[in-house]
Amino acid sequence: MSGPDRLLRLLQLMRVMKPPITAERLAGERGVSIRSIYRDIELLRLSGARIEGERGYGYRLVEDYALPPQAFDRLEIEAITLGMSEVRQTGDPDLARAAEAVLAKIAATLPDDREQQLLHSISHVYRPSGRYGRHPHLPAIRDACWEEKEIEISYRDQGGAVSKRIIRPLAIMYSDHVLTVLAWCCLRDDFRMFRVDRVDVLSITGVSFRPRRARLLREYLEKLSARDNENRQLPAPNRPGKSIS
Repeated sequence: MSGPDRLLRLLQLMRVMKPPITAERLAGERGVSIRSIYRDIELLRLSGARIEGERGYGYRLVEDYALPPQAFDRLEIEAITLGMSEVRQTGDPDLARAAEAVLAKIAATLPDDREQQLLHSISHVYRPSGRYGRHPHLPAIRDACWEEKEIEISYRDQGGAVSKRIIRPLAIMYSDHVLTVLAWCCLRDDFRMFRVDRVDVLSITGVSFRPRRARLLREYLEKLSARDNENRQLPAPNRPGKSIS
């Protein structure tokens, strides 16, 4: 990865990460050493980014409006508006509001002609109802992912049997018309997928698994990718299904 691209990725990570933004957390998310984070933060500061804080105490990114505005071509603007339109149609009100905020922030940084293209895009997504519907436990699952906290769930499997699980939520997967949580299941001592609509009861245990989420998620995605590659090489009747509890 080139130096400028690496710095931009770190800057974006600091924009979306909830405090405290420590070098340890940044290193864990980026998969690099803490020393590399210290070096890159100093490079960002020299480039004009306003970053408060210091080693051992954490950092805070202060938006610097002296930085140049975003430069998108017309097709890139269409991609942005189409993506945010899709997000607004998920049925999740929190994500819908976030998508509106993203478009407003991007519009504020664009030249007048590009802003008009963003506000009057030719690409739209229309769904009569939310694609995934509303799930009462989704905000808690999302927070648990970000905070890297274990959660206890009462879960119904495909056959209707109910079990209690303690899981380490790693990511929320939007696939077809089903929301699933990619997680480490403490009961099975292995990776598992859990459908959000089958979670009847949820509680936060308060037990932290930080800073392992990034590493566990990377391992799980690599495992899924390897299994998909194997499935492509098998005849259709022999392909195993996904491991959804």
